[in-house]
Amino acid sequence: MSIVRQLFVVALAAIVLAGGWVYLGPLLGFGEEAGGKSGGGKKSPAAVVVADVSFVRERLRTEAVGTARAYQSARLHPVADGRVIATALRTDGNVSQGQVLLELDHKTETLAVELARVRLEAAQRVAERLTKLRKSGASTQAALDDAVTAVDAAKIELERAQLALEDRFLLAPFSGRIGMTDIEVGDRVDTGTEIAVLDDRSSLLVRFEVPEGMLGRIGVGSPVKLALWTGDTAPIEGGSIYDIDSRIDEATRTFVVRARIPNPDDRLRPGMSFRVTLDVEGETRASVPEVAIQWGGDGSFVWAVSGGTARRLPVSIVQRQEATVLLDAEFAEGDKVVTHGLHRMREGTKVEILPGNGPAQPPIKAEQEATTS
Repeated sequence: MSIVRQLFVVALAAIVLAGGWVYLGPLLGFGEEAGGKSGGGKKSPAAVVVADVSFVRERLRTEAVGTARAYQSARLHPVADGRVIATALRTDGNVSQGQVLLELDHKTETLAVELARVRLEAAQRVAERLTKLRKSGASTQAALDDAVTAVDAAKIELERAQLALEDRFLLAPFSGRIGMTDIEVGDRVDTGTEIAVLDDRSSLLVRFEVPEGMLGRIGVGSPVKLALWTGDTAPIEGGSIYDIDSRIDEATRTFVVRARIPNPDDRLRPGMSFRVTLDVEGETRASVPEVAIQWGGDGSFVWAVSGGTARRLPVSIVQRQEATVLLDAEFAEGDKVVTHGLHRMREGTKVEILPGNGPAQPPIKAEQEATTS
């Protein structure tokens, strides 16, 4: 290479370096001292890119696995021993409250009722006759008192006989559907025999566990999102918290919550598993781009800018979401945070904000997830 060409290349490289120094020097912090001397001892403002500080409500999310049970459920047992003479039990059959589901042999109990009624009528006739005789003085007060006592005793015997007769019939305690049963006419049953399970499936109660950090943030009636784990995973509408346990489990650090969901079309069944999602809004927090967070010996901080001056502001990170974070910090109204040019920041540094406010930030999705099962 000739000397002329070498000189040409050196000159071209010097021009490129000089141009880069002039354009990038203020942004990268080079030449600050020289600039200060040439400007009569004044430092030039630091060129930085900033982002606005927004304030959003913290959203806490809990996801759990829940198991459903019927809103009302009862295991049916007969009140008395005996032989089955009639039954209305049909697997998955619909029954109404008060409907007779099972009838035991009741000949003896029916006769006992008739006998008690006859004795009551006889005691009442004696009492009526002695009352008339007492008015005429032909009977003593003691005899009348004994007759009245006999009437009262006969009423009690009749009521007892009627209760024994009622116990020969098993009635539905509420409306619902009968589960599978093996009871047939002619079977002998006793009070320990399970006849069937009756479920009110008009709505279901879904039991799940929630971390103790959610205590006090949710209440009865709060909405809850539910979806089946298998099959149709579409959200189930209308779910809300039905009740909340009063204790925290020491082993799991969770407490039990039950949600109630409507089941008008009867497509849901007790025992099904559900994906439960519970979103709760928390306190209002400052939201800034994650690139604005700096770390020092005393923890995390940001460089906040107001009035053209930067200040170091300690912060505590509450949540991280994508490219943004929610902070616990004392921001002033109108504050901005430095996202580029951080290496030039010092307490009280004057800043020159470059146009455009830096790259666009993705939308803030402030959610914190905690999964239990």
